Amino acid sequence: MREAAFVKQNKEKWIAFENALDSKTTINPDYLANLYIQLTNDLAYAQTYYENSSTLTYLNSLASQAHQQIYRNKKESKKRFITFWRTEFPLFFADHLNVLLYAFIIFMVAVAIGTISSLNDDSFVRLILGDAYVNKTLENIREGNPTGIYQKDSMLGMFLYITINNIRVGMICFAVGVFTSIGSGYIQFSNGVMVGAFFTMFYLEGVAGDAWPVIMLHGTIELSVIVICGAAGMIMGNSILFPGTYSRRHSFVQGAKKGLKVLVSTIPLFIVAGFIEGFVTRYAFMPKVLLYLILLVSVVIILGYYVWYPLHVKKKYEVYRTQTA
Repeated sequence: MREAAFVKQNKEKWIAFENALDSKTTINPDYLANLYIQLTNDLAYAQTYYENSSTLTYLNSLASQAHQQIYRNKKESKKRFITFWRTEFPLFFADHLNVLLYAFIIFMVAVAIGTISSLNDDSFVRLILGDAYVNKTLENIREGNPTGIYQKDSMLGMFLYITINNIRVGMICFAVGVFTSIGSGYIQFSNGVMVGAFFTMFYLEGVAGDAWPVIMLHGTIELSVIVICGAAGMIMGNSILFPGTYSRRHSFVQGAKKGLKVLVSTIPLFIVAGFIEGFVTRYAFMPKVLLYLILLVSVVIILGYYVWYPLHVKKKYEVYRTQTA
């Protein structure tokens, strides 16, 4: 892109940022931080393509002023942690909900394929889940306890094992994004086929009504977060495939940072899912009211924080931006 075109494309944004810095009124920190992120991206682009230009000098100066204003009260380290969860991450993630939708679609299509394959091929479930696991589950079903496999270990031991394993799976979903979004999409697909085969096994044995709700006690959060981790990998992978006006290397670095931010957001939920699986799922014969209440709360947490709340925060930000423009 020619320098003149680059300036014309971003001039209004830079002026808005400059006015925000010069304002004597209190500036919304989230609004200022978002502008600062955009500014540093433009600065990196200018450093790559317009070395020793007046545009680069101007952006360096503006970025320096912004950095001093944003970080002059660095003592608020505790608030920074709260701000990340309350505003920074939701505002950022609102722009990537389309990627989350794609990851969800890939996962559900794979679940459907796993289900259909299991219904039409008796050996498919064993091929996907392994003979040992299937045989143990069938034994539990004959004993009248379809989800007995979740009761075999100590609570604490199972909690730690499941949590660490789930975080590992989530990290793999993200990490394979280095092979572009196709890598993360493949992992999502593989997990979806496995889930489809797993749930169909209980259906074929006529115990779906007893097993499915109990499994989804932890599965609601666990499976949702794996999809979210897949979206994190796809965000990184898309930065390689679609660098836009930036160099592919710079785009990848920015995409990796964005994806990592999504991955970090899932860790508390992986811990919650592990806790439920280790300490709660074993009580398969709990009152139905309690079981469905846990399911409902899990759905609300996922949809609330990863869909509704990001849109809510973004709407508030856009209203504020309009009022201060």
